[in-house]
Amino acid sequence: MADRVGIAMALMIGFCITAPILDVCAKLAATEIPVGQITAARFLVQAALMIPMVWIAGQSLRLPPNTLSLMIARALCLLAATYCFIAAIRIMPIADALAIAFVEPFIILLMGYLVFRDAIGPRRIMACAVGFTGALLVIQPSLAVFGPVAFYPLGTAVTFAAYMILTRGLAPKIGPLPMQAQTAIIASAICLPILYFGNGTSVLDIDPVMPQGIFWIWLLGVGLAAAGSHLMMTYALSMAPASTLAPLHYLEIVTAVAFGYLIFGDFPNWLTWTGIGVIVSSGLYVIFRERQQARLAAMPAAR
Repeated sequence: MADRVGIAMALMIGFCITAPILDVCAKLAATEIPVGQITAARFLVQAALMIPMVWIAGQSLRLPPNTLSLMIARALCLLAATYCFIAAIRIMPIADALAIAFVEPFIILLMGYLVFRDAIGPRRIMACAVGFTGALLVIQPSLAVFGPVAFYPLGTAVTFAAYMILTRGLAPKIGPLPMQAQTAIIASAICLPILYFGNGTSVLDIDPVMPQGIFWIWLLGVGLAAAGSHLMMTYALSMAPASTLAPLHYLEIVTAVAFGYLIFGDFPNWLTWTGIGVIVSSGLYVIFRERQQARLAAMPAAR
C-alpha cells in the first residue's frame, strides 16, 4: 500500500511539472496561432495518443449505455476550460492565470453540495470565501494591466470544476483510459467543424493559419504535455485518495512561476504572491477538513 501511495505521489509531482509545459507551449504558439486552433491541436494530439493506448491495454472505446450525453458535456467543459486558459495566458503571465484558476477546488466543493448533496460545514464555506478573496487579489492588478482577459481564468475554474463533477459521475461506469480517449475524440469532433467554417472569416480565434517552422513543435508540445500530464494524474488518483494527493497539486504554481520567469521573464508582484498565499492556504485548509470529516465518517464502521 505504501509503495502505491509513493508511486501515486511521484506521478502527481510529474503532473505538476508537466502541466505547466503545456501552458508554456500554448503561450509560445499563441504569438502566431489562433487560440481555437491551439485548443483543437491539444485534443487532436491527445486523441491520436490515447486511442492506441486504449487498444494496447485491451480496453474498449465503446461507451456504456446512457453515458453519451454526459461524455459530450464533459468534453465541452474541458474544451471551454482549455480555451479560456489559453486565451488568458496569451496575454497574462502563466502563474497569474493559474493562481486565479486555482479557485476551482472551492467551486468543486460548492458544486458537490448542489449536485451530490455532499456535506459542507460553515468552516469550509468560510475557507471558500477566503479563497475567492485571494483570487480577487490576483485579478485586481491583472484587470488593471490586461483588462477583461483577467476573468478568463475564472471561466477555466468554473468549467474545469464542472468537468471534475461530471468525471465523478462517470467514473463508476467507464475506465480512466477510455474516458480520456473519448473526451479527446468528442472535443476534436467539436473543434474541427468550427475551424473549418471559421477559415477565412477573419475571426481571429477560429480562423486557422498554417503553422510555420517551430510552431509545429509548440502545437505538438501542447498535445503531448496535455496527454502525459492528465494520464499521470488519472493513474495517481487510481492509486491513492484525492485527499492525499491534493496538497501536492499546489506545486504546479511553483513550477509555473519557474517556467514563466525562465522563459518569459514574468515574476508575480507582491499582491499576486499575497493572493497565491491566501488561495493555497484556504485550499489546504479545505483539504484538511475533508480528511478530518472522512476520518470521522469512518470511525463507526471501524468499531
